[in-house]
Amino acid sequence: MLTLASKLKRDDGLKGSRTSATASDSTRRVSVRDRLLVKEVAELEANLPCTCKVHFPDPNKLHCFQLTVTPDEGYYQGGKFQFETEVPDAYNMVPPKVKCLTRIWHPNITETGDICLSLLREHSIDGTGWAPTRTLKDVVWGLNSLFTDLLNFDDPLNIEAAEHHLRDKEDFRNKVEDYIKRYAR
Repeated sequence: MLTLASKLKRDDGLKGSRTSATASDSTRRVSVRDRLLVKEVAELEANLPCTCKVHFPDPNKLHCFQLTVTPDEGYYQGGKFQFETEVPDAYNMVPPKVKCLTRIWHPNITETGDICLSLLREHSIDGTGWAPTRTLKDVVWGLNSLFTDLLNFDDPLNIEAAEHHLRDKEDFRNKVEDYIKRYAR
């Protein structure tokens, strides 16, 4: 983190010696995203749920990170679920792109890793979608909540998992536990 923050400060010093016409629009946009991320990552790390860990494979690329959620209650207790997050150049006008890397039996996450979480939608009918006032902290807390209070069987992305729960809760629990043993350790 400090490496990128140092680079941003160094870039500010160089700006005085350049004219603004030499910087392209895309460079400015990336710079805005990176400035937001330096602040948001510090806030995120200070307010991370105890069931979550964030990992930055490259500390110079705050826009690409991994999140591990280890639920301590409910169906998914004992599992370790990996998410990959990429923050696009147009952030904070558009939401981060998140994919679940761990195979899971979940009504709101497909087995291929697609996620149904309203705050990750750019446009949402119910008004709970992405807004420029949201932050990475909101995304992490939302993903964490998919394993507890936001677990939604009534509006599923993985319809088969939701119907399985409706048909036989005990067998659903057994399948979740099997997936945890096979894929989420």
